[in-house]
Amino acid sequence: MQRYTGQKRILVATDCIIFGFDGWNLKLLLVQRNIEPEKNKWSLMGGFIQPSETPDDAANRVLELRTGLKNVYMEQFQVFGKPDRDPVERTLSVAYFALIDIHQYEKQISDEYHAEWFLLNEMPELIFDHSEMVKLAKRQLRYKAALHPILFQLLPEKFTIPQLQALYEGVYNTEFDDRNFSRKLLSTNLLVKLPEKDKVSSKKGAFYYKLDQSHYTENFEKFLNLVPNPDKFF
Repeated sequence: MQRYTGQKRILVATDCIIFGFDGWNLKLLLVQRNIEPEKNKWSLMGGFIQPSETPDDAANRVLELRTGLKNVYMEQFQVFGKPDRDPVERTLSVAYFALIDIHQYEKQISDEYHAEWFLLNEMPELIFDHSEMVKLAKRQLRYKAALHPILFQLLPEKFTIPQLQALYEGVYNTEFDDRNFSRKLLSTNLLVKLPEKDKVSSKKGAFYYKLDQSHYTENFEKFLNLVPNPDKFF
């Protein structure tokens, strides 16, 4: 095989698409870029992978450095490598999406990089190809959420069914029938009903539930029916 030596160097970076849930709304965490080009514009959390790091190591380091967040659910989903995606130098980006409960981490978020939460439908213009990254991360999130209960990573330990429905409606950008959603959810036997009620969000109060992970494997197939016709969202 002929070796080509005229190729300029190719840098490898990582970018994190961080989805958060505040109890009723799905949001995206962005930071203001502090270097040129596109200085002060909104960006995903990103940074270069060091020679001694795996992409996973780099993603976790960047996430903690830029936001103060650590030990969150994160999953690699795609490499972005168009030759002109970075105007400064040829750069590949290994992209991850992360899921967090906003209330659990809101005090940890660093002010140094001006991190801010945005509603998905109010997302500002992003640098480079970051808007495309967000679009494809949402698609991957929808796919995974139709097969696995990963959205529980966005919830506090105890939650109400209306909150969980609001989360699914935010992810899929649609509305589910209240009764059908509740019936399908309870039929999975993945939830444990708690004696406490949330009396802040409704006058009657809604019971709190928690996820019963010990029965996930045996009830996995029931969960697959929670999102009706998931193919229409892809």
